[in-house]
Amino acid sequence: QVQLVESGGGLVQAGGSLRLSCAASGSTFSRNVMGWYRQAPGNQRESVAVIGRDGTTLYADSVKGRFTISRDNALNTVYLQMNSLKPEDTAVYYCKALVGQSSYWGRGTQVTVSS
Repeated sequence: QVQLVESGGGLVQAGGSLRLSCAASGSTFSRNVMGWYRQAPGNQRESVAVIGRDGTTLYADSVKGRFTISRDNALNTVYLQMNSLKPEDTAVYYCKALVGQSSYWGRGTQVTVSS
């Protein structure tokens, strides 16, 4: 069973930075495609950033140039560095692992950006 635990959320002022972490267990981490998603109240969950097994990255247009996804296979952890945060980045951020044909989700971490 794959388990994902997010951490690093919190309250930050606009223009500030946060780094989210997602620790994974229960699978061969290096083989997983990992991603960060977010869901704001009243909105659907949306993709923020994805990182492939080879380190290839893909970002939502809304976060390009501000967010950076990375992974440390030795620590079974994926990160999301978020800079120049905006109030519209406020959401619950979820980590997702794609393991073969199966998807697994963490419970999420709240990010709140005040104006």
